[in-house]
Amino acid sequence: MAAVDTGLSINPGLSIDAGAEIERLTAWIAATTARLRKRGLVIAMSGGIDSSVCAALAVRAVGAARVFGLMLPERDSSPASTESGAALASALGIEHRIIDLTAALEATGCYHDRDAAIGRLIPGYGPQWRSKIVLAGGPHGGISHFRLIVESPAGERTEQRLPLREYLAIVAATNLKQRLRKTIEYTHADRLNHAVLGTPNRLEHALGFFVRNGDGSADLKPIAHLYKRQVYALADALALPAAIRNATPTTDTYSLPQGQDEFFFGLSWQRMDIALHAEEQGRPAAALARDLGITLPLAEAILADIRSKRRVAAVLSAPPALVFG
Repeated sequence: MAAVDTGLSINPGLSIDAGAEIERLTAWIAATTARLRKRGLVIAMSGGIDSSVCAALAVRAVGAARVFGLMLPERDSSPASTESGAALASALGIEHRIIDLTAALEATGCYHDRDAAIGRLIPGYGPQWRSKIVLAGGPHGGISHFRLIVESPAGERTEQRLPLREYLAIVAATNLKQRLRKTIEYTHADRLNHAVLGTPNRLEHALGFFVRNGDGSADLKPIAHLYKRQVYALADALALPAAIRNATPTTDTYSLPQGQDEFFFGLSWQRMDIALHAEEQGRPAAALARDLGITLPLAEAILADIRSKRRVAAVLSAPPALVFG
């Protein structure tokens, strides 16, 4: 399993019988695919731990011949992600395709709109620069806000707080990447009469770390109930490649390397697992403070941040509003 923060008090409730869970999920995926009257499954494979575990489970559930894998890179994503996803697809024996989305994203204005928003804040910013958004405040105290980090072609970095207008423009443009990927997934699902298999884990699903009508859309989500450490336990039991099991989770969305902790969670996944579990079990802030080795005010801020994220997740997951009941 990927390294866990030392000194953390791990609640036994996070332990899992990986072998039994694999068998349970394999049966559930097979039964759900049949219930949906689909011939197989389409899955986007990023090379990350979540999609890799889901792909391996899919093969166990319906057979390699009925799983179709997609690698959907674009100019800002890491080539290593595509290579890792394609290597696993080959190892699992599933048909797969690499489709570069750069031209389509250029045509829809994704890069132009993002760069225009950044250019209003950073004079001289252009296509050869790199950028990312990071979260500040939040669970670490203070008011949550986002900061923009850019890097010039010469390697010089600039950081500043993001005004709302530019933040919304940048996020809207980058969310287009997730929505286009999902469109491609459903195109091939229609072609093959397959179901789309979603890959969010419990942290992402419960806290809203997904794009509505983007990576949040799927026909079935087999690991949305699993904490991140439980997904890693399944990866170990499934004997996934060490390169996948040891990789640091990233968003793979912005041109500068960006961890999920700095963009959304505000904590490492190891600590967020413990914090979310504490919140779900109704444990007091004092107990969380002891588990994480932090101050009581910081533990209270973390729990408040989780509750805030849950409210956003509920909106993202809600069905369309209808006039009638």
